[in-house]
Amino acid sequence: MSTVTGRFAPSPSGRMHLGNAFSCLLAWLSVRSAGGRMLLRIEDLDPDRCRPDYAQQVEADLRWLGLDWDEGGMDGETACCQSRRREIYAHYLNLLQEDGLLYPCFCTRGELHAASAPHASDGTPLYPGTCRRLSPEEQTRRATLRRPALRIRVPDREIAFTDRLQGAYRENLARDCGDFILRRSDGVHAYQLAVVVDDGLLGVTQVVRGRDLLTSAPRQLWLQEILDFPHPTYAHVPLLLSADGRRLSKRDSALDLGAIRASGRTPESVVGSLAFWSGLIDRPQAISAKELIPLFSWDKVRREDVRLGQNLPAF
Repeated sequence: MSTVTGRFAPSPSGRMHLGNAFSCLLAWLSVRSAGGRMLLRIEDLDPDRCRPDYAQQVEADLRWLGLDWDEGGMDGETACCQSRRREIYAHYLNLLQEDGLLYPCFCTRGELHAASAPHASDGTPLYPGTCRRLSPEEQTRRATLRRPALRIRVPDREIAFTDRLQGAYRENLARDCGDFILRRSDGVHAYQLAVVVDDGLLGVTQVVRGRDLLTSAPRQLWLQEILDFPHPTYAHVPLLLSADGRRLSKRDSALDLGAIRASGRTPESVVGSLAFWSGLIDRPQAISAKELIPLFSWDKVRREDVRLGQNLPAF
């Protein structure tokens, strides 16, 4: 029987908030309850948003919560930072280019929002294929005016899978997703490519992450197939929402780990609240991450999002 390998893959663009910690706790418990291997991958490809000091804060917050990892992070021989893996992504991008699956796209963000209908499930623009059939001569002409992004041609094909929490899910790539970007116009490799390559090469067997990324799974399953990587299992966990129903973000400074730690709360009290919101325990109470391992079961984990009150519960 193969070893279960999971991962937590934060983007160091700000302080980690409770929603990030919620996803990480469930990913960690799923791995540790199976005696598996936990990876920490720092998704710092975007130089405009990501900073090393934020990544160091993420690691410090995880250690404070008692969520350790076996490989990855910022330092050491097993470091896994995407900014150090650009040549790897370029290699796989070239393989797709050699197979004739990529084409240059010269559309601006404004043009995409003006010309296309919103994505049926996540509100992002559905690419209308504007640059898909440009002649080589027109591509050369436009390249003198603007550096292109690289898009991948998706087939008119349905991709279906069963999520551990959300159940059966399916998308037609051409209708519901459209050709998507694998390298941005500034040369940064896109999330969809990097995450598939990393999960494949690092041996990830299960992906546990927020429900907001459910719509990415069909694209990633298809890329895994054409790049000859095995498919991991998926569990898209519920989101923590603010009192007004918004998904938590790094702008919610009162709910980030820095503010929570500064308030004097203990890691056990925070973990206990996360466990209560997830459905693993029936009331918020102080408990360590390790104490939750024997209590973990996916059958207990709730499917619906969690709306937090105006104030966090007393710990």
